[in-house]
Amino acid sequence: MERDRPELIKQRHIHFVELHPDPNQAATAAGMLADIEGIEEAVAESPTLLRVRYQLLQVCLEQIENALTDTGFHLSNRPIHAIRRALYYYTEETQRANNGCPRGDSNCTRKIFIDHYHRRDHSLQDPRPEHWRKYL
Repeated sequence: MERDRPELIKQRHIHFVELHPDPNQAATAAGMLADIEGIEEAVAESPTLLRVRYQLLQVCLEQIENALTDTGFHLSNRPIHAIRRALYYYTEETQRANNGCPRGDSNCTRKIFIDHYHRRDHSLQDPRPEHWRKYL
């Protein structure tokens, strides 16, 4: 099958910044990405390093990283990481176009937002005691 070709399965490292309210961003991101279609594996190798293996025709690195930044993660912008990221974005976009996969075809970002929304506590956030609420 076309999706099982080894050149269409990518493995990348995503680096996060050290200074963040969540000191273990990689593990949190791995948990969020675990159920996304097209992502085969997401493993936190350190608190700031995430290894991701995914099928290129279903999702690309740019979509994964955009979804992570949209949900509040901070990616490292050191020059080596920024250059490597730009190179991966370009080569993956070209490879996807050559295989007939149009840009922006995945709904990866939407699934991450929906999953993040479902995991949030949606209980009443009123700080008043329960017996005061009925009077006001």
